[in-house]
Amino acid sequence: MTKTLALLLALLALPALANPYADKAQTRVLHGWVEPDGTRIAALEITLAEGWHTYWRAPGDAGIPPSFNWQGSRNLASATPAWPRPTVYSQNGMRSIIYTGRLVLPISLTPKTSDKPIRVKGTVDIGVCKDICVPFQIVVDETIKADSTAATQAIKTALATVPRTGAQHVSCNTTLGERGIQLTVTASLPHLGGAEDAAIETGDPLVWATDPEVSRSGQTLTLKTELIHALSGAFALNRSALRLTLIGTDNAIDIQGCD
Repeated sequence: MTKTLALLLALLALPALANPYADKAQTRVLHGWVEPDGTRIAALEITLAEGWHTYWRAPGDAGIPPSFNWQGSRNLASATPAWPRPTVYSQNGMRSIIYTGRLVLPISLTPKTSDKPIRVKGTVDIGVCKDICVPFQIVVDETIKADSTAATQAIKTALATVPRTGAQHVSCNTTLGERGIQLTVTASLPHLGGAEDAAIETGDPLVWATDPEVSRSGQTLTLKTELIHALSGAFALNRSALRLTLIGTDNAIDIQGCD
């Protein structure tokens, strides 16, 4: 058993004890504004200690995927996070999709009754990592009023970095690979800044993607990866479930479905 796994099990087995890594992430809820359709915009702010990071919605080769539990909430029909542009991080041959420093995670809150406050109560479970990774639980209990007008600039700034649609002439081709299905994607889009990279979500927990190769010729970006089933052997690829996030230092593009 690795030291990291042993520590994770120890922390999970002793929920009554204070997390010794509690100071590695400071959290608070930011109040935002009300959209014309009644949706409330808020955000979860996570400030990480220097050198520590947490994970995007799909953590990559290593990491703890974030999870949300809002079962204690009142007047809440749905809560939808909008993930800002992350960073691709590689260490010791492992590739992760992360955030460092300060993460402002916008959340759209849909009320059951539009003219009443929303009590957002529940937990958010994330991983925080440096030399080791440890689970970190955020307890949320916040009331968001129906007439909130605090148009927090931090939320607007975070929303501006959320990957958008915008790729044109997207083409997805598949061939038989060495271990699975070789996927080649081409798309027309402006340069995203810096060394462009990609995150691939297959929509199937048993299918994973090898580290993508991303190249560019003018306005055309090409992504190559192999999709492999955890149980080996042939499998049917659900192209419509594929989600590709193209990531640069200035912008990011979201491609949902690859038919």
